[in-house]
Amino acid sequence: MINLYGKSRANWIVIALAIVIGLSSIVYTNALVNQLLVQEDQQTAIFADIQEYVANVANPDENINALTDIINKNDYLPLILTDEQNRPQAWRNVRLPARGDTLAFLRKRIARMRAEHQPIEFEVAGTRNLIYYEHSTLVSQLRVYPYIQLGVTILFFFFVYVLFSASRKAEQNKVWVGLAKETAHQLGTPISSLLAWLEYFKLDENFDQSIVGELEKDVKRLEMITARFSSIGSPPVLKPENLGEIVASVVEYLEKRLSTKVKISVNINHDFGEIIAPLNQPLFEWVVENLCKNAVDAMSGAGRIDIGVGYTKEARFVQIDFKDTGKGIPSGMFKRVFQPGFTTKKRGWGLGLTLVKRIVENYHQGKIFVAESRVDVGTTFRVLLPTE
Repeated sequence: MINLYGKSRANWIVIALAIVIGLSSIVYTNALVNQLLVQEDQQTAIFADIQEYVANVANPDENINALTDIINKNDYLPLILTDEQNRPQAWRNVRLPARGDTLAFLRKRIARMRAEHQPIEFEVAGTRNLIYYEHSTLVSQLRVYPYIQLGVTILFFFFVYVLFSASRKAEQNKVWVGLAKETAHQLGTPISSLLAWLEYFKLDENFDQSIVGELEKDVKRLEMITARFSSIGSPPVLKPENLGEIVASVVEYLEKRLSTKVKISVNINHDFGEIIAPLNQPLFEWVVENLCKNAVDAMSGAGRIDIGVGYTKEARFVQIDFKDTGKGIPSGMFKRVFQPGFTTKKRGWGLGLTLVKRIVENYHQGKIFVAESRVDVGTTFRVLLPTE
């Protein structure tokens, strides 16, 4: 059996790696941002001290010019210099609106700056002044950057995963097709030999001809299976078929070849007349056969299978239910039963339900799922096929 837990574990490792990379980026970048915040606060305080020093030491007539000159040399911190009545005197790195009241705009900006930082106070010739400031655009961008980086990292891993899954699926499809066609080729020789033996037995008057009839049915079944394998990988031809008759025919064939301890009943709802749907008959017979055999395995060769065939309420789909009295499926495994390699048997490749899902969904644009299951009570598989 293929180890599905290994694949799941690898997927979780990839996801965990993406999260670790993203979180590490956030932590590291936030550390850098905090360092920059401290540096900007220190630079702003030094900036204010220099202004106060220049204002008090230099020629009083040149004080305002010195202050304005220092402000203009700052090219990254948004600053607004005010008097003690909070009237703007000068500003730097503050983008003013093209239209509107400049003074009202600056007052709103001062209120926003006050909410972020307490203003730095200093005196010029005995007059109290304030510097309002906020952190630079660079720091604001760096605060957002790690989250953008995390999103980009997640998207990168997601696209890598999608591309890898698509590539793996394409490779699996090639293996499926190659295996199927090689199987069909290998079956050709023994089938030809069996056909020759059948003709020989028909001419032998001492041979029980009733046995020949059953052998002939089996050989025809082998020929049909060979045709099924040969058609895998090629677009199937769908034709309107009587679904009730197809299901009944497959069940009739299986009943003679299954244990007498297994009882199969077919209930066809004729409220809307005949049950018609576009099908590829050989491939869909394979679906019915596999689901019945899967039910027999689940019941360990003894139990009951009830097959219901009818339309859904809106008559947009044909509904076929396969209900068995087997050991049931835990709810957490409803989807996993269709994965390649999944099997609870000691023997087998675990491809039966995978093949059924492929035929129903890929070739007939239908759906198949576990409609209901209870452990030690039984399981119902439901197939929905479009009527058009």
